[in-house]
Amino acid sequence: MSDSALPTGAFAHTFGLETYLHRGTVTDEASFARWLERFLDLQLVPADGLAVRLTVEACRASAPDPTAEPTAERTAEPADAPPTAVADDLPDGFVDRIVELDALMHAQALPAQVRQAGVTMGRRLVEIGREALRGPRLAAYAALVESGRCHAHPSIAFALIGVDQGASASVLVPAYLFSTVGTLTQNAVRGIPLGQNAGQRVLARMRPAVLAATRRVAELTVEDLGAVPPGLEIAQMQHETQRARMFMS
Repeated sequence: MSDSALPTGAFAHTFGLETYLHRGTVTDEASFARWLERFLDLQLVPADGLAVRLTVEACRASAPDPTAEPTAERTAEPADAPPTAVADDLPDGFVDRIVELDALMHAQALPAQVRQAGVTMGRRLVEIGREALRGPRLAAYAALVESGRCHAHPSIAFALIGVDQGASASVLVPAYLFSTVGTLTQNAVRGIPLGQNAGQRVLARMRPAVLAATRRVAELTVEDLGAVPPGLEIAQMQHETQRARMFMS
């Protein structure tokens, strides 16, 4: 799930990096590594990374009491149960929290290209998860997306798949962050361009940064969600009118 080659469409997005290439701000390995560290700190931590953690917490908060006696009203769903049936079987608190978080993630993405990327990549990840990694929480989210109550976002889908498979926030947050860093590095290798070895050096440099970012995510609250600096958002908006583009964002 954290493979950068997962077919979500992420290979077509740089989330503003291409604007910095066009400006001449990012031109080589060193300048890209600096940009990537800032992107991790300023975009991924207060947006996607925090959303992964909040999604996991929403799942835990709505989890049934493990000491409670099973009842006839609540039984395990068969593997091929329709998503709507699974969604109906989850506590209302879970659905409400996920709907709210999905709306917040959609609203905080001010640049149109970034917002649309979240929707398209999120829906692809939901589809992949339903095919390969089924679980009740992802099925509920898929039903909410299909009904129009949710838009879809990859950070939420990623976290729900992970929780369904038994993973914790301490595993899912760094996995999501490093997966995104890896995809952006692959895109930089094509876009700048960089050599493959240079890309691997950047990834090695980013490992401790991702661990530090994970610790910062643990300290944030929902009020911090989307606290992305205007300069980065403006660069992402300017990409829409850039004269020549290799990427969709």
